Amino acid sequence: MTRRTVSNPLALAVLACLSERPMHPYEMASTLRARHKDESIKLNYGSLYAVVESLQEHALIAAQSTARDGNRPERTVYAITDAGRLELTDWLSELLSRPAKEYTHFEAGLCLMPVLPPEDVAALLEQRCAALELQAVQMQSVRELLAGRSFPRLFSIESEYRAVLQDAELRWTRELIAEIRSGRLDGLETWRGYHPDGAAPETERTGSPAAGTRGATDPSPKKGP
Repeated sequence: MTRRTVSNPLALAVLACLSERPMHPYEMASTLRARHKDESIKLNYGSLYAVVESLQEHALIAAQSTARDGNRPERTVYAITDAGRLELTDWLSELLSRPAKEYTHFEAGLCLMPVLPPEDVAALLEQRCAALELQAVQMQSVRELLAGRSFPRLFSIESEYRAVLQDAELRWTRELIAEIRSGRLDGLETWRGYHPDGAAPETERTGSPAAGTRGATDPSPKKGP
């Protein structure tokens, strides 16, 4: 992936907003929230103003005017520059065309799950499935609401993608739980060997894992002290 001068995805959303018309930061945030883009791109005012400042420093946007609405503080209206339009096109094209490694929290948990006993992991994954099922119901309700309003699919395509990923994760997680519960998971006996008493390891006063966890994340743990 290209190393960009401003890499926060929120910057891409700002450029997209300004490609329509000049806006001040509050209007950018309101527009993104009204279109539910904050469900796909993390948005808060602190990071928004930092992103706007960074984009301006790199000449991707420029202050166009300053306006005051009644007794409210002055608001600076920004416009996208020619360099900003090129960056928007190039960045968006890259995101759509090139797969990139994304480090999700769930994947981080999966790669370290042998630290916990198999039965505990299965129970925790069942909790995850219950949460995913609830989210799926909520998302379906939103889709039905939008469909009833003849909302163009184009403007909710990201939520459709999110639902597909969620459904795949739910089905895969259920299968993993079944393999753990039935004893079919390859390597399960080795995993159980890390927890002979069936309990999660305690943490020593130093804050590091107790000796009983040594090798829990390594398929070939070393023997010895």
